[in-house]
Amino acid sequence: MNQTRYAELKQAERGAILSIVAYILVSIAKLAIGRLANSEGLWADGLNNATDIVASIAVLIGLRLAQKPADEDHKYGHWKAENVASLVTSLIMLAVGLQVLWSSIQTILLGETQSPDMIAAVVGIISAILMYGMYYYNKRLSARVKSSALLAAAKDNRSDAWTSIGTAIAIFAASFGIGWLDSLTAIVVALLIIKTAVDIFRESAFSLSDGFDESLVVEYEAAIAGFSEVKSVKSIRGRMYGANVFLDVVVTMDKSLTVEKSHNVADAIEDLLADRFQVFDTDIHIEPATE
Repeated sequence: MNQTRYAELKQAERGAILSIVAYILVSIAKLAIGRLANSEGLWADGLNNATDIVASIAVLIGLRLAQKPADEDHKYGHWKAENVASLVTSLIMLAVGLQVLWSSIQTILLGETQSPDMIAAVVGIISAILMYGMYYYNKRLSARVKSSALLAAAKDNRSDAWTSIGTAIAIFAASFGIGWLDSLTAIVVALLIIKTAVDIFRESAFSLSDGFDESLVVEYEAAIAGFSEVKSVKSIRGRMYGANVFLDVVVTMDKSLTVEKSHNVADAIEDLLADRFQVFDTDIHIEPATE
């Protein structure tokens, strides 16, 4: 199973690399045209994309570190590097969102708004199309290879597509002399960046703190209870290492069962959980059932 998971993470690298290339292209275009066309909104969007380059690099590094096998210091492997990469991505996005928000508010308060050139809107639309294409690709790839880091990158792609569309619409309206609308759009962009960052941070922190979806525990318990030899499921504890599920299960069985029979049942439970729920590793402890 390890080799299969390593191969999936290798595939996920393609999405991160494509994101890096795409962000380099759109950030250069937005920052350059944003200044030349006097668009505060496009400039803010370009800064967002520039930091997305760093975030995508962090995702790529996380995916590669996650492929390292277990060693003396990491008995369970390096799978959580994926979650750390997602956390780093969220912090970078949060820092940029706050900077853009502060800068845009200052621009409005100081009355330094200008009416942007229409070319800025065209750049925004082209960027939105490219970013939505990246979102669609990375979302499908992350689902196939079960990568939380790549899913975080996909959500960032989608957020960028939305903000680019909003920026383009606002620039179009602002070009008719409503300069403050462009700066107001930059504030909306900043708020969307901050929201996406907070969402990714929550998911990453939940996993890194060994949080686990209780609805999955219910499903696992029902599946294990289906074995006739299992008298009860005393406890199930789950944790995530990247996209990999690790379980600690305590079950009771008839004390008259031989060690070999109990062992065979435990193996069957592990196989069932792996096949039906893609559980990566299950540690089963067997106790004698009380009459």
